[in-house]
Amino acid sequence: MNRLIVRTLVLVVSMAALSCAGGEESEPLAVTAVRGAVVWDGTGSAAREATLWVAHGRVHAVTPDDEPPDGVVVTDEVDLEGRYVLPGLVDAHAHVTGLWAESGVEGEEARIRGDLELFARYGVTTVNSLGDGAAAVAVRDQASPEDPRAHLLAAGPVVTAADPAEARATAEANADMGVDWLKLRVDDNLGTSEKMPWPAVEAVFAVGRERGIPVATHVFYLDDTRRLLEMGTGMIAHSIRNADVDDTFVEQLRASGACYVPTLTREVSTFGYAERPAFFDDEFFARHAHVRQVERVSEPDFMAAMARSPTAAGYRDGLEVAMRNLKRLSDAGVRIAMGTDAGPPARFPGYFEHMELWMMV
Repeated sequence: MNRLIVRTLVLVVSMAALSCAGGEESEPLAVTAVRGAVVWDGTGSAAREATLWVAHGRVHAVTPDDEPPDGVVVTDEVDLEGRYVLPGLVDAHAHVTGLWAESGVEGEEARIRGDLELFARYGVTTVNSLGDGAAAVAVRDQASPEDPRAHLLAAGPVVTAADPAEARATAEANADMGVDWLKLRVDDNLGTSEKMPWPAVEAVFAVGRERGIPVATHVFYLDDTRRLLEMGTGMIAHSIRNADVDDTFVEQLRASGACYVPTLTREVSTFGYAERPAFFDDEFFARHAHVRQVERVSEPDFMAAMARSPTAAGYRDGLEVAMRNLKRLSDAGVRIAMGTDAGPPARFPGYFEHMELWMMV
């Protein structure tokens, strides 16, 4: 399965921000000519053979021929004939936990940067972290376009309070930090916990309206999602997994303008380690795989517990519903984005985005 991904999608450089140097230059700009690839630039244009001119790790220009742009000097060449180049991937629902930094990296902010470096090694150049803390906001604010890591959007702590006043206070504290999203959960975890009460949910939406911050909502159930769309959610941050969507819901979602983010690989992580997953043998996975996390989910006790877990079985069934719903919504032309919920244990940042795309297809 995933070897297909490696053969067909080679992310060579980030084209998330195509840029040309401004102003006068006293010396020609040194560039690498990347030739022979089929380039899909994400602008709506068809994929085409093109030459990329890369300077300092960023795309300086894309041309349909082999003629260098003005003001550059070619100092290196790369031949990518038979391969494809895509823009850097955007994960619309992930998390920066600091779990994935290399050994020896200390400090919460430094470890979050380590997470973002791992995302970038797999070609993910923007991460929308829907549940983090003040350290993530600080990392976002300290970032530079020249950093060798993924760009970050941050939501602050997930709002889960049952009391409306407490929920509002948490949402306001997040807003005061300057978050990009407010995130809340409306889910009972397959009947093992209480859902966030609707008055508390509304308190968070009120803060979002007052402060101009969109709200992303963790969901599982169809009826809850209908109500959240009525309340103005900007993102359905997981699949509907308990029932097939109908025409009424499709039209409601389309009219709302909200984005639907399936996170299919999140479900895989809940049951997929009952036996050794095939993707562990994928060379693309192994190139940057976090060894300690691979070892953790490969422990016999961990695998045996997952194999007999009723929760794992429930989410496996939910994945089948999720995939049917994604097909239905895709055919209807509603707004869908790729997201993985990667970042917590067993959800491998960077690689899961490629597996998510494969599963979406």
